[in-house]
Amino acid sequence: MPEGPSIVMLRDAAEVFACRRVLSVSGNSSQDIARLQGKVLREVRSWGKHFLLGFGGFAVRIHFGLFGSWRIGEESHRPPRLRLGFTRGRSLAFYACSVRFIDHPLDEVYDWSVDVMSPEWDAKAARARLRRQPAALVADALLDQSLFAGVGNIIKNEVLHRIRVHPESRIGALPPRKLAQLVEQAREYSFDFLRWKLAFVLRKHWQVHAKTHCPRDGARLCYRKHLGKAQRRAFWCAACQKIYR
Repeated sequence: MPEGPSIVMLRDAAEVFACRRVLSVSGNSSQDIARLQGKVLREVRSWGKHFLLGFGGFAVRIHFGLFGSWRIGEESHRPPRLRLGFTRGRSLAFYACSVRFIDHPLDEVYDWSVDVMSPEWDAKAARARLRRQPAALVADALLDQSLFAGVGNIIKNEVLHRIRVHPESRIGALPPRKLAQLVEQAREYSFDFLRWKLAFVLRKHWQVHAKTHCPRDGARLCYRKHLGKAQRRAFWCAACQKIYR
């Protein structure tokens, strides 16, 4: 599943199509995608894991789920869910994803302050929202898109290792300093993720995700295929990541 930094990369790459008219529309989406024919793409935005195409008066939301992907200016052998053709033969195509229309202004639909990569990110508000969920596991809280839009499983595992917190710790049991680190690193690691991905070295920087031994102390990492309410893979070091209950 693409995490927030990957969607930011897509957003930035797709900016080339802003202010261009859609010349052709195709795809196997069940939505009325024909309404995009002839429309001018006014803006390209992102919120967490949502990729947003604004057409003035309405928008298209793309969510890639576990298996979605995209192509810019090139074709795939797979049938697209949505393909938009522009001038000079350039195209923007999406595969195995969810396509939905939003018929309200995006600023009324999205709270940009919860997007960890947004200039409007509000760390203070994030801490306050966390305090209202004292029983939540930190692993679940990080994956809650209403708290940390854009954070996915890789970021979750890496952030918790960075701040030395066990994924089954409870939010309400975290010392204030650890709560602040959780919020701070959710954003900071997301930008590290983006920088490394742009340089094609992301995997080289993973400390625990999909690894077997802790780089800090050499201990064998713990692994669980389904952890917390989110039931996502977790990797952690029992030696250096403390559990707070």
